[in-house]
Amino acid sequence: MGIEKKVWSEYFQKILDGVKPYELRLANFECNPGDVLVLREWDPQTEQYTGRVLEKEVTYVLKTKELKFWSPEEVEKHGYQIISWT
Repeated sequence: MGIEKKVWSEYFQKILDGVKPYELRLANFECNPGDVLVLREWDPQTEQYTGRVLEKEVTYVLKTKELKFWSPEEVEKHGYQIISWT
């Protein structure tokens, strides 16, 4: 299944360079291992697609509504970070 999503230019380039091997998205669409993400570069300043496109096969999906590892105060102070590795 191909799932088309827009990606802002700064993040698209990091994906293209191999620096950013993940996506954080609102889980408002179905996505499963084996699906293909069709990532279209979007320029938020011009509000237009640039024409560059990447296709990435999904290998893992974590879906959650609750992250109760930390208190709301800790989250407010520090926020979240996503860490990936190869």
